[in-house]
Amino acid sequence: MATLVQAPEEVVQRLQQKLQADDTSLPDKYRALFSLRNVAGTEATHALTKALQDESDLFRHDVAFCLGQRQDPTAVGILKQLVADSQQHAMVRHEAAEALGAIADPDCLQLLQRHAADSCQEVAETCQLALGRLAYLEQKKAATAAADGADGAAAAAAAAGEAEEQSPYYSVDPTPALPSSTPVEQLRVLLLDPKAPMFERYRALFALRNKGGEEAVAVLGEAFSCSSALLKHEVAYVMGQMQHPASAGVLGRVLQCAVYVVCDRAGSRSCPGVVWLLKHEVAYVMGQMQHPASAGVLGRVLQDTQEHAMVRHEAAEALGSVADAASVALLKQFAQDPEPIVAHSCVVALDMLEHEASGAFEYADTGAAQ
Repeated sequence: MATLVQAPEEVVQRLQQKLQADDTSLPDKYRALFSLRNVAGTEATHALTKALQDESDLFRHDVAFCLGQRQDPTAVGILKQLVADSQQHAMVRHEAAEALGAIADPDCLQLLQRHAADSCQEVAETCQLALGRLAYLEQKKAATAAADGADGAAAAAAAAGEAEEQSPYYSVDPTPALPSSTPVEQLRVLLLDPKAPMFERYRALFALRNKGGEEAVAVLGEAFSCSSALLKHEVAYVMGQMQHPASAGVLGRVLQCAVYVVCDRAGSRSCPGVVWLLKHEVAYVMGQMQHPASAGVLGRVLQDTQEHAMVRHEAAEALGSVADAASVALLKQFAQDPEPIVAHSCVVALDMLEHEASGAFEYADTGAAQ
């Protein structure tokens, strides 16, 4: 987890007021959100939970993600409400469930167990992974306690053997990575095994991310042939974190053909489930890679009004990262899209580009008095 910083109470209050004010633009809300995410203390967490009342599904799902990355247990109550609320957008419930797994408070155990069989597939699978993370942390705690109370080096060594690998990307991951000493081929076999528990496959995934290099990227590329869309969307996300040039070709091909391959198995191009979750994450990582060759694919996705809004949203934000003249023109055009998630994403992407062009150090709001 990234280190949180201290901020005066009056700064937090001003940022909260901006989040809740009716006349605050969406870009200004995002600047306040990114500032509060990095501020220590329950006051900042409280300010973020108030932002979950916002009418934008896009903004609420980012607020839920930020709450999880902060790992503040005081956010558990509101996140549980989001997961349980079937009227919430699927992406908001998914992010709330993942946030509960990141915080790992035992108080969320019963809710996660109940929604591990949710009718919304992406919510169900996210809850299953969160439960796996809670169980892992409990086992680790018990092993450490046993080692502390045992004689001899063997018990201590056994506990240390499962020391959790820290993310080099300062992120709180859905599962811990397997030890980086694990051979790539062993990780490959586990990742691609459809009979292995999803929790363990995720552990192999994050171990490959931590290893890095072309060999790891090649294995991750193979994972796009797996049947689980949730796993594949996480693979795409990890490839974006790695930012390895060898990922570009794989991700470009996946974004272009994923809908036809996966939906053909379901019997319909508009099939429900987590197909869009994969594609929106692929668009996200193409933006992280900032490769000009991505612009054509992303532009076509943004212009496809039959595509899922979340996929188009990620394409818009990724085009903001590519930032060539054609991409900027498309963002300006679709900032008036009738789908709010898409329009709002274009507006925020354009604001980030304007902010970057100004030479400002950080896309955030300092909370200074006006």
